[in-house]
Amino acid sequence: MNAQPLAGIGLKDEHVLPLLQGEAGAAAVGFVEVHAENLMVDGGPRLSRLDRLRERLPLSVHGVGLSIGGAQPPCEQHLDRLARVLQRHEPRWFSEHLAWSGHGGLWFNDLLPLPYDRPTLHRVCAHIDRVQTRLRRPLLLENPSTYLAYARSTMDEAGFLAEVVRRTGCGVLLDVNNAHVSAVNQGQDAADFIERLVRALPAGAVGEIHLAGHAVDADAQGAPLLIDSHGAPVAEAVWSLYRQAIALLGPVPTLIERDQDVPPLARLSAEAGRAQALMAALPVPDGVTP
Repeated sequence: MNAQPLAGIGLKDEHVLPLLQGEAGAAAVGFVEVHAENLMVDGGPRLSRLDRLRERLPLSVHGVGLSIGGAQPPCEQHLDRLARVLQRHEPRWFSEHLAWSGHGGLWFNDLLPLPYDRPTLHRVCAHIDRVQTRLRRPLLLENPSTYLAYARSTMDEAGFLAEVVRRTGCGVLLDVNNAHVSAVNQGQDAADFIERLVRALPAGAVGEIHLAGHAVDADAQGAPLLIDSHGAPVAEAVWSLYRQAIALLGPVPTLIERDQDVPPLARLSAEAGRAQALMAALPVPDGVTP
């Protein structure tokens, strides 16, 4: 008998007690995700509450500070802190971004895009090898949201990600909203973008999916410009791409991200419930007992 597909939420402080107390919507949350950097503290009520919640729900830890695509190797002190976080909380999944956020000792409050070429590929793979060796576990690498494309790129995003997976053994966190944002901003067809990305990856590479909202703007020429804001409900266009992705992949643990204008637990869990229902409605493969 197959396990029920998991759908969860990005955990915010205001949701911890409602989850622990079983308030409206708590039953629909199958796992929670926490940013690694928010756990790099010694004790305190946040960690204590997370320990209690961890006894009830699987945990995913999502990093934002390794700068996997940076010119320099990942910071060893940050890796040490991250290793302690993972050892203490024992998450089921750990993920980071295909992006860079620091250079020459300066750090930026953003996840910046990379050129997709051979030198970048070699550097990213070397950094992932170091991270996975130090942490003694595979990471899931998240596809970025992008607002431009580098003229020097010689590979598309799908081919680049697939080659990283093959060379390092890492997995992929497929952010469907990021794929939608990137495709629209670069004048591509989002459904084709998702199709190429999923089909390029080795079987079983996608270990988690993210869904989130975005803001709609326009560039200087009046063309649509989507901003990966995590400040709105998941858009219907993203739900459509999600259905397309899981039709190709099958059920994959799926997370609803919300970092701005955070709603009550019941509203977030309703979106998680929608993802779970879409996965549960997938056709059962031949030879598998439902």
